[in-house]
Amino acid sequence: MLDYSYFSRKKGNSVVFVAVYMDDVILTSKDTEEILSLKKFLDKTFKIKDLGKLHYFLGIKVLYIAGGVLLTQRKFAQYLLKEHNSLRCPSMSSPLDSSIKLRADDGIREDPSHYRKLIRKLNFLTNTKLDIAYSMQHLSQYM
Repeated sequence: MLDYSYFSRKKGNSVVFVAVYMDDVILTSKDTEEILSLKKFLDKTFKIKDLGKLHYFLGIKVLYIAGGVLLTQRKFAQYLLKEHNSLRCPSMSSPLDSSIKLRADDGIREDPSHYRKLIRKLNFLTNTKLDIAYSMQHLSQYM
């Protein structure tokens, strides 16, 4: 299956990766000359605006630290906790109690759209919170 939002260009030992979402484009490579060359080409072809280093993309904040980058969705997680009145809830080592056995006919009865919306948002959070990935996969089975 082709993904029309992700591209790469290899030239000799250099590789440039390009991610596109709507009108946002991310360029990354170890070779800064290739990035500059691609930026010039894109500007000549499409008239782009260079916003500099990436700081925020699709709800994910990018922080530059010694030796790499840190991706965080803190703002999104706080919004989600606030939206569901959970800001004051105690933290847990796992979001899913392993002793509880779920069944398809338990819980959601009238309107499952609220549950589905929450699961979709929590699933998006797994981009940076891998510790909830298993729970989200398990809970997604009951959508």
